[in-house]
Amino acid sequence: MTRIKVCGITRVEDALAAAHSGADALGLVFYEKSPRHVTVRQAAQLAAVVPPFVMVVGLFVNPSEDEVRSVLRQVPLDMLQFHGEEAPEFCAQFGRRYLKAARVKPGVDLLQCAARYTSAQGLLLDAYIEGTPGGTGAPFDWALIPHDLPLPVVLSGGLHAGNVAQAVREVRPYAVDVSSGVEASKGIKDAAKIAAFINEVKRADVQLSG
Repeated sequence: MTRIKVCGITRVEDALAAAHSGADALGLVFYEKSPRHVTVRQAAQLAAVVPPFVMVVGLFVNPSEDEVRSVLRQVPLDMLQFHGEEAPEFCAQFGRRYLKAARVKPGVDLLQCAARYTSAQGLLLDAYIEGTPGGTGAPFDWALIPHDLPLPVVLSGGLHAGNVAQAVREVRPYAVDVSSGVEASKGIKDAAKIAAFINEVKRADVQLSG
């Protein structure tokens, strides 16, 4: 069964809509340059309403150690997600499981990346857009993903209800990650788009199991 993460949550109603529609994880962005950035206070309020068994994931881009520890003291994050050039030793020091994002383009060696980040719980694969660490809303060529990656794949980048079923069938990822594909505007989710996205993932899972 393909897991589902809805990232870039900024409002309580969006967190609840995603959780009630069946999302397995919600992503909170602690990168100030992102239009989906939340303050620590906002993040704590959001985490407080998340129902049981839904994970809260904190997204960082080249943070300082103090920044991550400060967030962790105030927000009950279940998992960390690193989108910059963070070293494996940096990512693994916080006592939380983590995902390492890799921006995919021809020539990027994902097997080498997986070998370097053996302490990660998975690789989050996103599109490579120059100067943008993530949340691009752009897809990439899924054929660039090796079939023998030793880490679980979290597929991101330009996913929406219109293409996620195909992505699940072609890539067979452990999880899919969506942000802009379920938005009414940047940082504002659309409950109907979230529900449609999750329904398409589940439809693809049924087709694969059948």
